[in-house]
Amino acid sequence: MQNRRKRHLVLWIVFCVIVLLTVVLGGASWYMLDYALRPSFNKGRHEAYIWKRVERSYPSLRPWTDSLRANHCLHDTVIVNARGDSLHGVYLFAPRRSSKVAVVVHGYTDCAIYMLPWAKVYQEMNYNVLLPELYGNGRSAGDHQQMGWFDRLDVLRWISIANKCFGLSDRQSRMVVHGISMGAATTMCVSGEQTPKYVRAFVEDCGYTSAWDEFGSELRDQFGLPPFPLLYTASALCRLRYGWSFGEASPLRMVARCHKPMLFIHGTKDDFVPTWMVDPLYKAKPQPKEKWLAKGSAHARSLHDHPQAYRRVVGQFVERYVEP
Repeated sequence: MQNRRKRHLVLWIVFCVIVLLTVVLGGASWYMLDYALRPSFNKGRHEAYIWKRVERSYPSLRPWTDSLRANHCLHDTVIVNARGDSLHGVYLFAPRRSSKVAVVVHGYTDCAIYMLPWAKVYQEMNYNVLLPELYGNGRSAGDHQQMGWFDRLDVLRWISIANKCFGLSDRQSRMVVHGISMGAATTMCVSGEQTPKYVRAFVEDCGYTSAWDEFGSELRDQFGLPPFPLLYTASALCRLRYGWSFGEASPLRMVARCHKPMLFIHGTKDDFVPTWMVDPLYKAKPQPKEKWLAKGSAHARSLHDHPQAYRRVVGQFVERYVEP
């Protein structure tokens, strides 16, 4: 009788420990998911702040951005995606009549205006430029980041309407898709889908191999924690809440399906999306492909640190693959 009571007590303690661990792990997973996908970010920040940040980071652009604003060169547009979300974008015409189009996709928690330095690169080459704002960013609907996965479907929708913004037919258009950070991950995910013939090439700047790898890296660097068990449970919770998992959001897997030209750019001192990630991405991508490493540049700073080299590398790439 006494032994049976002891067994019951042990089983009760084990049960309580399991319940406690489940509650703690569930709470930690919920926190991690909110921390990663619902950060305190720029959505809703005053537009004057956004412009000031761009002009402070790239002071040489000030005359150009002043001209854009004074002459009302930035045009707003909206699409509704397959899920019924209203997504905002900005577009600007090439300085002279042109059939060349660049779709430039922003990064994590950014917006269209922050992409003006990259838009200027294409404007200097006489491109029309479309700057979509991803779900949960800028003026677009949404309250979380999708890490490029469902964003790929939205960018495919932007691609399908971009030519109409500039009065071009699909037969006339020659298009490049250029993404930064999470926008680069989105671009690579788009590249693995079937894209229209007028999409000639892709440029990815400091994109990650997968959401799993990126969050695992941040979990280790910021909190000193291994992937197991938190990354696994947070990924499962992400599937329950948002319909996708960290491993599913894999630019590495998608880029392996891309047979159009792609340029890979990464800073050698990037510790947010670690520089090593560009190597498996580049290796997975079938030819044609090119790679440029920006010496000493941190995350998304390659254009800032090496403006002339960046323009030259991108210019030579699009001249070779987009403009013929």
